[in-house]
Amino acid sequence: MELSVHDNHGVTVVMVSGEMDAGNSTQLGEELDHLLTEGSRKLVIDLGKVGFMNSSGLATLVHYYKLARSNCGDISLAALQPPVRQAFQLSRLDRVFDLQPDVAKAVQRFTSPEQAPSATTKA
Repeated sequence: MELSVHDNHGVTVVMVSGEMDAGNSTQLGEELDHLLTEGSRKLVIDLGKVGFMNSSGLATLVHYYKLARSNCGDISLAALQPPVRQAFQLSRLDRVFDLQPDVAKAVQRFTSPEQAPSATTKA
């Protein structure tokens, strides 16, 4: 798995590529832990280059989603590929997470004055 982080209009975007499984989902967890500790409260995780995610990857995202929300933050997921989207649908996590079709829409969710950060939009 490869990660890169950048700022987009005050929103932290984490781009993930590769597979998210038991062998490497801790890498994403460590990065999210660091970002939340450093004060990031608006996070977009770009999953556009993730072709596979198992329950370990889902569990990592759930853990950090809860952690972000408990610290007045939020996480949006962007650009889910069909196999990853299916994992979210089968586990019903598509009802929990804000899923956006692309990073731009996910960032807009946080920066648009019309929508509060806690508003849930499903893609």
